[in-house]
Amino acid sequence: MIFQTLDGKKKCTNVYVNNKIYDEIPEGLTGTWSYNSSTPGVDCANLYCGGQTIDSVCPPELENRWKASNDKMKAFMNSFIQSKIDLNQHCFYDLVPGHFLLEFYEIKNKITEHVFENYKKPENYDFLLELAKKAEEIKNQPLNINVLKLNDKKHEFVARNFLKKIKKTEPYIKYNIFGTKTGRLTTKPNSFPILTLKKEYRSILKPNNDLFVELDYNAAELRVLLALMNMEQPKEDIHAWNAKNIFRGLVTRKEAKERIFAWLYNPDSKDRLANRAYDKANIKEKYWDGKIVKTPFGREIKADEFHALNYLIQSTTADLVLRQMIKVADLLKNVKSYVAFIIHDSIVIDFAKEDKGLISEINEAFKQNRFGEYRTSVSIGKNFGDMREVKCT
Repeated sequence: MIFQTLDGKKKCTNVYVNNKIYDEIPEGLTGTWSYNSSTPGVDCANLYCGGQTIDSVCPPELENRWKASNDKMKAFMNSFIQSKIDLNQHCFYDLVPGHFLLEFYEIKNKITEHVFENYKKPENYDFLLELAKKAEEIKNQPLNINVLKLNDKKHEFVARNFLKKIKKTEPYIKYNIFGTKTGRLTTKPNSFPILTLKKEYRSILKPNNDLFVELDYNAAELRVLLALMNMEQPKEDIHAWNAKNIFRGLVTRKEAKERIFAWLYNPDSKDRLANRAYDKANIKEKYWDGKIVKTPFGREIKADEFHALNYLIQSTTADLVLRQMIKVADLLKNVKSYVAFIIHDSIVIDFAKEDKGLISEINEAFKQNRFGEYRTSVSIGKNFGDMREVKCT
């Protein structure tokens, strides 16, 4: 049976099925529009259609009815905002006429059914479902924000604007798992801006437990490039390795890093030493058919020649890190510590000292991935702006 959850909060469990609203979840549910933790084990239509909006996949015969009903829904939501009603404290369906809910969710059910009938289940569906679950968990974890940490910056115009924005933003991270074509996460409107948070403002974030623990790959995208070439991963820092082995000791580590990335992301670069070590042309030929990049993780991305290699590396890296995040989160299922957020190539754990015996196991799980063992750094801090690297054995 196709159904819709009326409110995503755990305390608000009403669902719509076959022209009725139930306050307890009935048996036999099979599919819905998007994932909700209260109804696991069902198919999600938005994952079938690659994260397209429900507006964009609505069949023509339902477009007018859906637009009219959705406009009403938006009007209700705007009225709650204007009235300063905190929907975190209320189940929104208690504030809306019952006849409207029946109309709205019946149309949404029909669109959901249309997607299941007309879209093929994606090759990486199981991964997308796990990622949707983890994004939902993160969305429901409040951040511990201490804006007093920026008191010494209040004289700065940019800092004052940032503080105004944060005070109006809910203390939750809401990831959009379909925000980019490569699979890199973005955040939704009204989310805490974790992906664009300047380093000098990171100190406002404190753990809810005892410490933040950050796991970060050393030069993740370069290591993915080596993996795509079936080359062995250097155990040492890859930029130092490049300075010594690729650039023959003629440059510093910093210069090697700048030079290799300038070459990597500029398809027109003719750096002879970099080209000799890293065969970009061969990789492109293997994973790009002239129109579509198909990554080792099954993503298919439309790309011209100029962008093909960039999309391949960025997408493969993003999927690799997100899979490792899921692995780490699963290790933390039954303990107090939890994954707080992901920032590109690193994951940050809100860590409880009582779980300190898990540090090595977590680090090992993160290091070991589909492509081998990646060099990893582990950093800890009492706030996110004051992190220091530690040795992890």
